[in-house]
Amino acid sequence: MVSVFHGLVVVLLSLAALLTTNVLFYLYLERLQQPGHQPPAAAAGCEARHFKTTTMKECSPWLSCAHIRSQVRQLKLIGQGAMKQVYLAEWRGQKVALSTLMSLEYLDDFIHGLSMLQALQGPLVVQLVGFCLEDNTLVTEFHPFRSLLNLERVLAQERYRQQNTWQVRLLLAVDYVSILHFLHNSPVGRRVMCDSNSLEKTLSQFLLTSDFHLVVNDLEALPEVDPSRGLLAKCGHRELTGDFVAPEQLWPHHNQGVAFSDDLMPEYDERTDIWKIPDVTRFLIGRVPGGDLVHFHLFSIYEQCKNRDPERRPSALEVLKVYKQVYSSIARDGSFRDTL
Repeated sequence: MVSVFHGLVVVLLSLAALLTTNVLFYLYLERLQQPGHQPPAAAAGCEARHFKTTTMKECSPWLSCAHIRSQVRQLKLIGQGAMKQVYLAEWRGQKVALSTLMSLEYLDDFIHGLSMLQALQGPLVVQLVGFCLEDNTLVTEFHPFRSLLNLERVLAQERYRQQNTWQVRLLLAVDYVSILHFLHNSPVGRRVMCDSNSLEKTLSQFLLTSDFHLVVNDLEALPEVDPSRGLLAKCGHRELTGDFVAPEQLWPHHNQGVAFSDDLMPEYDERTDIWKIPDVTRFLIGRVPGGDLVHFHLFSIYEQCKNRDPERRPSALEVLKVYKQVYSSIARDGSFRDTL
């Protein structure tokens, strides 16, 4: 009788956890779909809640739990963090990425990331292929080059060396700023990239596509801000350090010897993303002929982005316009020589 009772308790607890997960998720979606918010965008040429990867001829509905369990086959582990494991998987001959939650401690973040993926589907965001809340899994389009951290390794390969030019690299920077502009003006509010407390962490949030473009991938830490409503953000509950994060993200009383307190740490808005643009751009441009000329033309906007006063930094749209102008200007003038 004791073992039967114990088994019944386990089953009831599991059902309660599953019900809670679904309630949280649908409440989150309901909030996102309130008046003033647009419905989730569809993949190019597909209706809402459908997808079509670059190797597919027709659109398909997002995969359900039944489809994922029966049709998605794990091939190998390709990534792992504190929150989830990512597997290369296969669905009907298509390579996909299968992400599974590792700990219920991060369930809220997982639900938030999935909600953002649904709400922000479009050309600048990785395509959602399906999800299963019961199993805490989601499936997205697989990009063989994987994260932006692999850029130099990819371009060093013989077959891709012809892509290792200032033109391709500057267009990647244009993609990066375009994504920031999209997130800062998204259909579900102004969003800040909070998983960006170091260059490496920031680069890991983006995937490099096979045609050398960028899509944003990890959206678990994407809080909404709106200074007009007093809605601001803090990226985590620990003290941030270093030159990569914006000045307003640093503990303001460090020089006075006051110990960090999360409760007393001021909040901030999306202009923290603007501060980081020059550092990410320098990585993207790398060391190629013409790269120094690109940096020379971008020097002024770099300085504006690095203004210690957030209010005086340009918007992502203003930066994007400059980047596009610089690309057109250098290409038109034929000034491809390195300035060294």
